[in-house]
Amino acid sequence: MAALVVGISIGSVNLPLGQVWGVVGAHLTGRGGQADPLFSQVVWEIRTPRALLAALAGAGLSVAGVALQALVRNPLADPYVLGVSSAASLGAVLVPALGSTALAGAFGVTGAAFAAAILSALLVYLLSQRSGRLLDSWLVLTGVAVGYLCAAATTFVQLQLNPTELQGMMFWLMGSVAGASWSDLGVPALLIVSCMAWLALQARALNALMAGEEAAIAIGVPVAALRIGLLVAGSLLTATVVSVVGGIGFIGLMIPHMVRFVVGADHRRVLPVSLLAGALFLVLVDLAARVADRPNELPVGIFTTGLGVPFFLWLLRRRAKGGGHAA
Repeated sequence: MAALVVGISIGSVNLPLGQVWGVVGAHLTGRGGQADPLFSQVVWEIRTPRALLAALAGAGLSVAGVALQALVRNPLADPYVLGVSSAASLGAVLVPALGSTALAGAFGVTGAAFAAAILSALLVYLLSQRSGRLLDSWLVLTGVAVGYLCAAATTFVQLQLNPTELQGMMFWLMGSVAGASWSDLGVPALLIVSCMAWLALQARALNALMAGEEAAIAIGVPVAALRIGLLVAGSLLTATVVSVVGGIGFIGLMIPHMVRFVVGADHRRVLPVSLLAGALFLVLVDLAARVADRPNELPVGIFTTGLGVPFFLWLLRRRAKGGGHAA
């Protein structure tokens, strides 16, 4: 909550705090029409939904990371291991490339990104099975291959765009919550709550799965059904977030791992703490993106990647020193 307060209070334009929270209070009490129109536009229509969307996106990617790390039993996995992010980016760039065709008009950027991401997850799932079993190594390798293919196709489509379209699309592909509106919040909030509720019910089963399939089966966990559920939940969360805010990387890798340092490996604690930590992290990162180069604005993906790559390299070195290996 404190991060949201800071995210709404501070932006690329300095506004008096009294005026800011006067506008918020007026809208929360149904007196929005009495607020100053200019302040109301900046605070209620731009900053507030932006801070809320950043919180939702961070929470969704973090929970997706927990789900997919449990799926492949590897803390080095993250939501982009399935190629979902690259597929969503491809779907998004296809819309301006197709112009005013019926297909582009029916989907829009968000709808096309979501549809492409879900199709990618389904393809990865189908290609990662052998004799009816979902194989960890095939899942990761297939996801990487599909991701590279989508990235190449995205680059080709971008070459067909005019400079204005290309500039806007590049900003989106790097990840940004700029331009957030109240209408962007409903679907992500619903899916995050639904997936989080299901994952919380599976917390004990996730603990067993992390100990190994044989151990999980021995205590009655329906491993095949659970792994399909984890794939669906992780893909839905990632696709939903990427379709709204673009390609924000490394949150699903960093946050769950840091949370495990603090609260341990029990998913009954890891899930809710990751949800809150991811929301806090991205709200603060978005704030940095707004104020680092005022009045210009930077994509949040620059900051998450700048933090995530060193963290990933440190994690690799730590696992190597500890004799860890990918499960």
